Amino acid sequence: MGIVKQLASELDKSEAEIMAFLSRAPLYYKVYKIPKRTHGERTIAQPTPELKNLQRTFLLLNPLPMHSAAMAYRSGLSIKDNANAHKRNSYLLKLDLNSFFNSITPAIFWAEWDKFFDPLDSNEKTLIERLLFWSPSKSLSGSLMLSVGAPSSPAVSNFVMHGFDTKLDQLSRNKGVVYTRYADDLTFSTRNQGVLMGMPELVTDLLVECFGAALTVNRSKTIFSSKAHNRHVTGITLTNEAKLSLGRKRKRYIKHLVHQFTLQQLGLEDVNYLRGLLSFAKHIEPDFIYALEKKYGAAALIAIYEVNDGGSK
Repeated sequence: MGIVKQLASELDKSEAEIMAFLSRAPLYYKVYKIPKRTHGERTIAQPTPELKNLQRTFLLLNPLPMHSAAMAYRSGLSIKDNANAHKRNSYLLKLDLNSFFNSITPAIFWAEWDKFFDPLDSNEKTLIERLLFWSPSKSLSGSLMLSVGAPSSPAVSNFVMHGFDTKLDQLSRNKGVVYTRYADDLTFSTRNQGVLMGMPELVTDLLVECFGAALTVNRSKTIFSSKAHNRHVTGITLTNEAKLSLGRKRKRYIKHLVHQFTLQQLGLEDVNYLRGLLSFAKHIEPDFIYALEKKYGAAALIAIYEVNDGGSK
């Protein structure tokens, strides 16, 4: 069934309505900027609610394959699973890809599509491109790219990386290296000293083989580390005892907020933020929650979750 018939049937709309909407879909985005964690700004292109609905429906009807090394945007997996994959290894390498989503184009998408699905005619391809990709030039004749903000972009990004992930996973295994990818963050770990030194060049060569010049490594973010130094994977500290930790700095901050709460010196916004931190802590390092209960009392932690919108219990 063609994409138009598929969407029309699922959403109880006419094919003419779907066709008319998709013809201009790359323009139906609200664009704004947010600051990055370190420096600079990130461009967010948010589709309209109707376009989001179409994108989600397309993925529901056409599930896209992804490799097991892809840890982000997958149901049932989190940054904890990504860190767990590396916690028993002594040596760590982290690589980062430049402008990941915005570097993914329709050409990259179709190269992977042809490996898994039946070929489509040019009209079908154009409609799917306009459904999934954004036109930053605000012109239908302009170049299209994956947007940061579309609900379909995470699945599409994992899909187009499938061939790359497959090859890199096998090359890594051959060297006794564990490989995972969390969106644009590539992590490698091993128990064998020196093995990781050649991985950046190997990754660069494989990116060229798979994507030409479209996807590149951000060399300024390449990090080698070992048990002699702090090892972090997607924001989680790996201890020398092969466990996951929040890290000293984050634990000190949480303790500070809990102490402030016991003194009734936290506003509602800060209390809500603290709730999120405690939930994260319980997920990553449950023993830390037990330590907080021992220090401040279980009643204090329960009270944090019982604060209402009025700022009191």
